Amino acid sequence: ATELCSPHADPGTMKMLRLRSPSIFSLNQEMQCTVRLLDDSEISCNIQRDTRGQFLLDHVCNHYSLLEKDYFGIRYVDPEKQRHWLDPSKAVVKQMKCVQPYTMCFRVKFYPQEPIKIKEELTRYLLYLQLKRDLNHGRLLCPFADAAYLGACIVQAEIGDHDADEHPADFIGDFKLFPKQSPKLERKIIEIYQNELRGQCPALAELNLLQRAHTLDTYGVDPHPCKDFTGVTAFLGFTARGFVVFQGNKRIHLLKWADVSKFKFDGKTFYVIGVQREKKLVLTFHTSTPAACKHLWKCGVENQAFYKCAKSSQIKTASSSNIFFKGTRFRYSGRVAKEVIEASSKIQRDPPVVHRSVKTSRSFNSLSHKQLIMNMEPLLPVLSSTKENRDTSEVELEGREGNFTETAEAESAASAAGVEEEGRHVEEEETACSLTISDTAYNPCASVLPTPVEEGQGGMDFLFQSPGRLLKELHADPEVQAELRREREWELVEETVHQVQHEPTDGGRRLGAVLRSAARLVTAAGALLLVLLPLLLLLLESNLDVSFLQDIRQTPEFEQFHYEYYCPLRRWFVCKFEGLMEWLWGASNG
Repeated sequence: ATELCSPHADPGTMKMLRLRSPSIFSLNQEMQCTVRLLDDSEISCNIQRDTRGQFLLDHVCNHYSLLEKDYFGIRYVDPEKQRHWLDPSKAVVKQMKCVQPYTMCFRVKFYPQEPIKIKEELTRYLLYLQLKRDLNHGRLLCPFADAAYLGACIVQAEIGDHDADEHPADFIGDFKLFPKQSPKLERKIIEIYQNELRGQCPALAELNLLQRAHTLDTYGVDPHPCKDFTGVTAFLGFTARGFVVFQGNKRIHLLKWADVSKFKFDGKTFYVIGVQREKKLVLTFHTSTPAACKHLWKCGVENQAFYKCAKSSQIKTASSSNIFFKGTRFRYSGRVAKEVIEASSKIQRDPPVVHRSVKTSRSFNSLSHKQLIMNMEPLLPVLSSTKENRDTSEVELEGREGNFTETAEAESAASAAGVEEEGRHVEEEETACSLTISDTAYNPCASVLPTPVEEGQGGMDFLFQSPGRLLKELHADPEVQAELRREREWELVEETVHQVQHEPTDGGRRLGAVLRSAARLVTAAGALLLVLLPLLLLLLESNLDVSFLQDIRQTPEFEQFHYEYYCPLRRWFVCKFEGLMEWLWGASNG
């Protein structure tokens, strides 16, 4: 250090030190990061420039003492108001493009397909908080009877058994359960709360809510707004069952994960490629921005890997294009659903204490997983209602759509109220987005997006046409037909490569893979040779007086190569070339 700082030090060295000092300082600089939790509380920590997202996720999970953490993620909003999931494998600073301090939200990223298989009460409680938010923001739509039951479960979990001395007749109005609550819905909630849920502890009431919620079509759906090929507003989502499409309050399409081949995107166009009735299917949608389309594609790739793959070693890197070395590449790096369930079954610790945000009027001890299952057995008939009851509930919901969705005229006021309630930028964005989803996404009558429908085209019935008709019209689209032709041409090329496989055996597939790897290796070697050959000729044949070239030429290894190998090889080529030229000259004269 004394030598470098002395006045006789090399000026180039001092310049290098001056250039590097700020970067070293910035690496050690700490930045504050705030994470908003599911109960609206916050935790903060300091991170450095090279801190990865996994550290932040582990910090939140350690705060909860949470082991089943694969279902959860951290979400943030960029300056362009686009939401993202924090990538655990990348540095936080490189992903966050907003000003400090960084603010994010801890949320459920993958909804368990069967909540009963969750091992610990803590994990079920966090999932309960997420579903409670989904109900309040209008993301979890449900028929009238289901809405009343879910609301009653929340009330039972929050305040315990009904007490006439403590709870007035209109106490349900103090609970903000749905975007809009009608008096009839509140009366039904009170009826179920008083008669069916009495005696249940918070953990059991929360589990009953999970069991009912996971049967709904919108369970686990984080709607992505887009337009289909006809220009009609649609909302895409990914669930444990597969890829779903909503128009209005109706789910018009469900493509199970076994039938989904891959997802692609190009600019603002999103493609879903799958198989239906043994025929290839390509669904095309258009998002508002390229960033929204890329986020939609990443969510699709992650959900497909999490729910479809049997183990994480089967996950492959997804590419947004079929062209070699082109397009965005992305790979989900976490565990899959089956591995998470298997790991949960092996947890051998005393259940951690669940600190609920709302104090109940009765004190209950935390129940074990086995006790919860035993206590749930009398409620199983309630959870599986008959088809007639479901149909009746759907009819009741038709007349009370305002209970769960707002009109377009009230959208701005609802958004402002949501912003005031949340109080922070990230939560404001989530509330605004969710209000748009609940008010506009699921109600085409109140849509603020241009979705004109002529009476001659069938009026509003056009929005709720059958999936078969939609698919028929989808395949009539010229852009889709062109995409299908390109896919078929690509498949023909792949079949030509696979002609070396006489039988569809594993050995044949391995041989094909080896051949393709060899072809890639030869291509890469040829490209490398094209780069190195001019450099080698420059060293051997030119007389350029460049210092680093002279240093290379003066090395013993280079001189040995030049005189023992290159010079004889050059004389042999010259001799052969002269002989060939003489033969050609003689043949032309003869």
